[in-house]
Amino acid sequence: QVQLAESGGGSVQAGGSLRLSCAGSYATMHDYIIGWFRQAPGKEREGVAAIYRGGLYPYVVYSLRGRFAISQNAAGNAVDLQMTSLKIEDAGVYYCAASTEGITWQHLNVEEYHFWGQGTQVTVSS
Repeated sequence: QVQLAESGGGSVQAGGSLRLSCAGSYATMHDYIIGWFRQAPGKEREGVAAIYRGGLYPYVVYSLRGRFAISQNAAGNAVDLQMTSLKIEDAGVYYCAASTEGITWQHLNVEEYHFWGQGTQVTVSS
């Protein structure tokens, strides 16, 4: 069974940085596409970044490029989301999820991700 666990959330001032981690098994990180999503109160869950099986082809949605980066750790059992120059609007619950979809994986469609972590809270203050 695929199990994912997020960590690294917390409170930070605007302009600060956080590094989130999505831990799973080595098999999970190499058999599935791993995506990061976020959800602010009252808003729909939205895709942030994704990485292909085995840590290949890191992808960040256009609006977040230059501030966010996604990567697989050296051990191959976690996918990290590095967030810099955080803004108030970046606050929310951040989730990682696993998908087996191939062609549309960069679309970060919530419906295509079938295994989810419990989420980690990111708070950004002014």
